[in-house]
Amino acid sequence: MKYIALVILMITPAFLFSQNNPSPAEILKKIDDNTISDSKVVISRMVIHGRRGERTVRAKTWQRNTSDSFTEYLDPPREKGTKMLKLGDQLWTYSPSTDRTIMISGHMLRQSVMGSDLSYEDMMEDPFLSSLYEGEIAGSGELLGRQVWIMDLTAKKDDTAYARRKIWVDKERYLILKEELYAKSGKLLKQVDIHEVKFIEGRWIAVSATYKDVLKEGDGTEMMIESISFDENIPDYIFSKASLRK
Repeated sequence: MKYIALVILMITPAFLFSQNNPSPAEILKKIDDNTISDSKVVISRMVIHGRRGERTVRAKTWQRNTSDSFTEYLDPPREKGTKMLKLGDQLWTYSPSTDRTIMISGHMLRQSVMGSDLSYEDMMEDPFLSSLYEGEIAGSGELLGRQVWIMDLTAKKDDTAYARRKIWVDKERYLILKEELYAKSGKLLKQVDIHEVKFIEGRWIAVSATYKDVLKEGDGTEMMIESISFDENIPDYIFSKASLRK
């Protein structure tokens, strides 16, 4: 009886832990469920803190499913009318100053978007973490006054933009509050820090964050969401190459 009681005492904490803590795969699935929608329309502001100074770029983006998006830049005047179309794994940009449409592919995907700390590759990556990465819980902690899981993610495929990620996940909201992106060699490439979170249309959304390419000079790029609406009925013509020249 003493032996049985000892076994029960040993098993119970592990059982309670598994009941109270979802698996890494379940956490990634809940992050995806909170983040991804059938469609959304976003107006955002990007403040780029480069080595030559600071500038602000505003844009409106229409997104359908996870594969298609159309972005039109609103400000500053020099960038106004520049457009970007993503259809599956293809990406085009249109510049009104040259009246040219260019397909972005290959090594060009690693180039900076508008001089920011984000690349075209960042914008092309599949947003489903659960389909891209295997995860494990490395620990727990506190960040921004919230209890978080600290997770290490390893890419399932060699062609994933970032071979490893380290994420800090809000245990209650299933929202990433901090992220580090690594190369296959283990070298840190980028860091994302969330500053403000809002509950919008039943979802927890990061409305202010800083992206920092650690290989670049400057103080990073602030991304702010001015407005966002989900499950919008977006006309099909938006997601066409003809829309780039309209």
